[in-house]
Amino acid sequence: MFKKNPLIYGLGTDIIEVERVKNQLEKVSGLKEKVFTPAEIKYSESKIRQEQNFAARFAAKEAFFKALGTGWSEGLAYIEVEMINQENGKPEIILYGKSKEMADKIGIKKIHVSVSHIKEIAHALVLLET
Repeated sequence: MFKKNPLIYGLGTDIIEVERVKNQLEKVSGLKEKVFTPAEIKYSESKIRQEQNFAARFAAKEAFFKALGTGWSEGLAYIEVEMINQENGKPEIILYGKSKEMADKIGIKKIHVSVSHIKEIAHALVLLET
C-alpha cells in the first residue's frame, strides 16, 4: 500500500546570546510576561541557569516564525508560541491565537523543535510538516 509522506513546509533556526536575553528581561519591565507563557516562566525559573532556558525558548519562538515564513508580523505574537518539555525532556511547541490559526490554515500537521544551550549561546531549530 502506498503511504503518503509528509511534506516539509518550512525550516527555521535561531541562535542568540544568553546574556542579551538576560539583560533585556532585567531591563524591560513586563517583557518576560509579554514574550513567555506562565508555563515557560515557571519552568525556566525552576532551573539554576534560568537565563539559558529563557534564551532557548526565545530562540525556539524565533525559529518557528522563520519556518512559518512570516517572522512575527501579521499580528503574530511571541506569547502565542509556547515551548514546553515532555516528561522525557523532549521539547514541544504548542500554538495559540493567530499563530495557531495561521498554522492550521497552512495545514501544518507537525512541529519538530530542537534546542541547545551552553553558558553563552542558545540555539533552536524548527521544522514544520504539512
